[in-house]
Amino acid sequence: MAIIVNDENFQEVTNTNLPVMLDLGATWCGPCKALAPIVEEMATEYEGRAVICKIDVEEAPGVAAQFRVRNVPTVLFLKGGELKDKCVGAVAKQTLVDKLNALL
Repeated sequence: MAIIVNDENFQEVTNTNLPVMLDLGATWCGPCKALAPIVEEMATEYEGRAVICKIDVEEAPGVAAQFRVRNVPTVLFLKGGELKDKCVGAVAKQTLVDKLNALL
């Protein structure tokens, strides 16, 4: 399962040498709901190789502001605490896989 991240645990969860994929969305967002099963699949597939997280932007406004997220869904890819890549909008699983694999 993807790790649920909020403003309080963001630093702790993302303080890792593993690549981190952050799915920022909202409960009212249709495209976010469509992306959710893909994120969960990837959390299982990448267990031990990457950290896959879900963030509700309404519950973690600090994280959303830190990365200047204006639209949801937005998927961010971090390595060593730095933003390396991102996707905005509902995208195909292969797009997310390719971006995450580039950081492995």
